[in-house]
Amino acid sequence: APGVYQLASLLVELDASDEASRILCADALYQMGCVEEAHKLLLLALSRNPQRSPVLARLAVLQLKKGFMYDGNQLLKKVIRIGDTSCLLPIMDIFKDEDRKLMQTHCHFRALTILRDKQED
Repeated sequence: APGVYQLASLLVELDASDEASRILCADALYQMGCVEEAHKLLLLALSRNPQRSPVLARLAVLQLKKGFMYDGNQLLKKVIRIGDTSCLLPIMDIFKDEDRKLMQTHCHFRALTILRDKQED
């Protein structure tokens, strides 16, 4: 992860508009345990393109990791509304096991709640 971070940082320096390098930096920071720095980079990427599903999904995991369930839900809803959920599966490979389990459990319980609410209606 440190080597990936250094390489991605150099790529960002060469082209500040390169979103893929910014996301790669954030992923490397996440892997190194620098969650706050990763969060800041993702927010910057999101400010440039607020409809970017890979960025929103990563931010959702960071919010869930911090215990901000409402914020995580809102970000996941936005990913679903955009319709580009294909980013979720590759992102799951980046997450640490505990965060992958957190995301899966959260989504599972949220889906059950939605189904129960629809049955009651």
